[in-house]
Amino acid sequence: MLTVDDVLEQVGEFGWFQKQAFLILCLISAAFAPIYVGIVFLAFTPDHRCRSPGVAELSRRCGWSLAEELNYTVPGPGPEGQAFARRCRRYEVDWNQSALGCVDPLAGLAANSSLLPLGPCRHGWVYDTPGSSIVTEFNLVCDDSWKVDLFQSCVNVGFFLGSLGIGYIADRFGRKVCLLATTLISAILGVLTAVAPDYTSLLLFRLGQGLVSKGSWTAGYTLITEFVGLGYRRTVAILYQVAFTVGLVLLSGLAYAVPHWRWLQLAVSLPTFLLLLCYWFVPESPRWLLSQKRNTQAVKIMDHIAQKNGKLPPPDLKMLSLEEDITEKLSPSFAGLFRTPHLRKHTFILMYLWFTSSVLYQGLIMHMGVTGGNLYLDFFYSALVEFPAAFIILVTIERFGRLYPLAGSNLVVGAACFLMIFISHDLHWLNIVVACVGRMGITLAFQMVCLVNAELYPTFLRNLGVMVCSSLCDLGGVITPFLVFRLMEVWQGLPLILFAALGLVAGGMTLLLPETKGVALPETIKDAENLRRKAKPKENKIYLQIQTSEFNSQAPERDASLGTGWQR
Repeated sequence: MLTVDDVLEQVGEFGWFQKQAFLILCLISAAFAPIYVGIVFLAFTPDHRCRSPGVAELSRRCGWSLAEELNYTVPGPGPEGQAFARRCRRYEVDWNQSALGCVDPLAGLAANSSLLPLGPCRHGWVYDTPGSSIVTEFNLVCDDSWKVDLFQSCVNVGFFLGSLGIGYIADRFGRKVCLLATTLISAILGVLTAVAPDYTSLLLFRLGQGLVSKGSWTAGYTLITEFVGLGYRRTVAILYQVAFTVGLVLLSGLAYAVPHWRWLQLAVSLPTFLLLLCYWFVPESPRWLLSQKRNTQAVKIMDHIAQKNGKLPPPDLKMLSLEEDITEKLSPSFAGLFRTPHLRKHTFILMYLWFTSSVLYQGLIMHMGVTGGNLYLDFFYSALVEFPAAFIILVTIERFGRLYPLAGSNLVVGAACFLMIFISHDLHWLNIVVACVGRMGITLAFQMVCLVNAELYPTFLRNLGVMVCSSLCDLGGVITPFLVFRLMEVWQGLPLILFAALGLVAGGMTLLLPETKGVALPETIKDAENLRRKAKPKENKIYLQIQTSEFNSQAPERDASLGTGWQR
């Protein structure tokens, strides 16, 4: 029977049609970047202090500069290990009383200003920034600072819940329908987020966008890998993720040009509507059509691909069908992921690797956004290092295998986080360099764990295994904002200690997995269990058997049996 891969070998595995579809779908991947890490710019927290109408009036009367006003009227830093008093507390002083002078006005009230009582900010805050963010608009600071964490956690909760349902929609109604529907809903919710009147509605729109946006990215990933031939599938999958990095680079420039969060949100949401044009340029997956017994439509699309690539379709194209696979008759189940000792071990390790990748990737971005000098340049530099990460993957996975690059990348990010603890804040350039090395390491790990995950499960459990294990990635994203921002209130280096431990442990645990380089994908649970067993070379087995003369008469039968066993 003629399969899709057979046809693609004749009409082009990566011809003009695939290149056009790839470029269009890469726009989907790039548009996902602002949703995934847009919190860095949408919710940045500038320096702030309590607003006091009396202070403002006194400052105008005395002609103070900003530095003088801060020196005279704002409390100094609190005790080490506590939140800064200058940001969340104010002097309980009546600034309108006439006894206050213009030179050190608090000197007449107390010998030491630290003895004056402090109180909460009753009139809001003053923010030292020319732009705006959801923090400055909704006053998400001090006692309400946890609401910033919740804002980012909502989108990750959406990712988690959406991954459970969007995959079913793509399998039930088609990749193209799923792609268009999720893209449209994500664009609408992005615009609604930009005009949200209050914090509660902001959370609801953010949650809804998380429910569909990852499904849009995944549908695009599935489509492009199903359009290309086997020889290009891995390369295209990695480059599709590189398009996400392009989105990160563009986001930093756009955020610099548009420093107000509502306009920035509109700027990244409105162009998403243009992606609906892929309706006319990207057809449905022929593989999915065949799985739904819609062979006539699949044949038409393969004929269209041949025409676009300037090739003649095979004469027996109408015989196109899915390659039969008896393992598909087996029903996947959640319990199957833990049925045997090796599968159980692989599942737990992969869950941890997905969780760690998410926490370290998002955590490093958030930590740099809070502690960096120039928010836009720091984000830009750290995004650039993701490009060589993709090149390293393409070069190393076939030469050195999967395990050592994956383990090494986790060890690199763990070591980088550990070093950052001891680097002085005055050496900002060194902090950025080490952080970028860590960012490149976790990018390598993030992209490779997806590849390794798919290669460790038998065919009928593969999709379920990837879905279940990668769901820990979304759960990691839910808690990451709380880990970063709350731990930094205790000590700025505390999140880095946690990141270093997670990365180093992940590097060690990776080595407990079997190497899958040059190994056929397992078809059954028995194949998955035997991944660690390296078969002896076939020539050696034949050599040992032909030395026993009394069995020479049975050599043909042995050779046939041996060949069958080798293929298994």
